[in-house]
Amino acid sequence: MSTLVTHKITGLRAIKDHVLVTDMNFHERFTEGGIIIPGDNGTTAGIRPRWAMVVAVGPEQHDVKVGEFILVDHGRWTRGVAVEMEGNPAVVRRVDAKDILLSSDEPHTDDTFSSAQQARLDRTRTEGSMHNSHNW
Repeated sequence: MSTLVTHKITGLRAIKDHVLVTDMNFHERFTEGGIIIPGDNGTTAGIRPRWAMVVAVGPEQHDVKVGEFILVDHGRWTRGVAVEMEGNPAVVRRVDAKDILLSSDEPHTDDTFSSAQQARLDRTRTEGSMHNSHNW
């Protein structure tokens, strides 16, 4: 059995035009109305962009800055490295700078949807089901 190693670090510096992020959500999500969307990581429905917070940028990166929130195209990030920065646990990932879709100064709820999730609306309705009350 393997154990997750947490690296205690005092500073974090990106190189070249790299962008390092944290706070990328792979678990259940909540809509602004309070509806829980189950975790979809590793499923077809999980193929979607994700928001993350920028914690470090390289000296050649001029598009985003530390503290911004960015929306990254699906799968354009590395596996996470568990770190402890200033006593706070975090998972840090490097994202592909060319695949940053949006940036914002404010955090956003992760209410992005993939075409895989939208495709579910085309399901055939079962006669007599209590779930047929919607006009699909």
